Amino acid sequence: MPSSALVTGADRLEVAGGVVGDVAEESAVAAGVAAAAARGPLRAAVACAGVAIAQRTVGSAGAHSLNEFRRVIDVNVLGSFNLLRLAAAQMAANEPDGGGQRGVIVLTASIAAFEGQVGQVAYAASKGAIAAMVLPAARDLARHGIRVVAIAPGTFDTPLLAGLPEPALAALAATVPNPARLGRPDEFAALVAHVIANEMLNGTTIRLDGALRMPPR
Repeated sequence: MPSSALVTGADRLEVAGGVVGDVAEESAVAAGVAAAAARGPLRAAVACAGVAIAQRTVGSAGAHSLNEFRRVIDVNVLGSFNLLRLAAAQMAANEPDGGGQRGVIVLTASIAAFEGQVGQVAYAASKGAIAAMVLPAARDLARHGIRVVAIAPGTFDTPLLAGLPEPALAALAATVPNPARLGRPDEFAALVAHVIANEMLNGTTIRLDGALRMPPR
């Protein structure tokens, strides 16, 4: 994301009382969780920070960069788990509601976890890890009355795709069976809200993709 966009995003976060930091850093996420809890009992947390790269296992420049692979894992996997564990620890201290619930944590996977394309080995591995951790985390936290669910979006109109030229975005939109367009952030947000409201959603990954199944390329 351009530095100007980061500054704008940070300004908006400050207005909302947010904390700007690296999700892979324990202290940064701890500060964010503490700031949220200071405003009232922390009942919901959503992990949606992520990065992606396009690099083949072996390409024209040689073997996939280990440092780049590690960076994707650090942000997408460690960052998500960092929020998961720290938010859950905070939620465990909440008073349970009438149904014995103390909170819900929503992680962001991707359909690349299931149909990773050429050049997506790092991204697919990171999102596959998110999908794999949901059930054991939900089982771990069941005794605390905390639910864990992941959402696996398809192609969405987000900053992750913002750098692509318009023809490339149109081509991506055309691959979605129905509706034949990119997903909207508000549709992702609506599903998050439903997950929070629906107590029977737990330990699962929900695809949000307009029936898209990614081809190899």
